[in-house]
Amino acid sequence: MCRSIKTLFNFAPPASDAEVRAAALQFVRKLSGTSAPSKANEEVFNRAVEDITEVARRLMDSLVTTAPPRNRDMEAMKAKLRSAKRFAPR
Repeated sequence: MCRSIKTLFNFAPPASDAEVRAAALQFVRKLSGTSAPSKANEEVFNRAVEDITEVARRLMDSLVTTAPPRNRDMEAMKAKLRSAKRFAPR
C-alpha cells in the first residue's frame, strides 16, 4: 500500500470528503506511476480520481464495526512515536 495513504475508517469525526479524495488521488498516482499526468492523459487521470473517490466514499459509508472510533490526535501521536523509535540513531 502507498505509505502516504492513511487509514480513514472508524475515526471521530469521520473522514472528510477531502481526505477521501486525497487518498484516491494518491492511489491513482501510484497506479499510473505519475504524480502529474500528461495533457493526453489528464482527462482519464482526473476521471479515475473522481471514480475512486466515489467508490471509496461508498465503502467508508458501508463499513461497520463494533470497535469504538479512534481519536485522530492519539493515532498521530502513536505514529510519531513509532517513527521516532524506527529512525532513532543506534
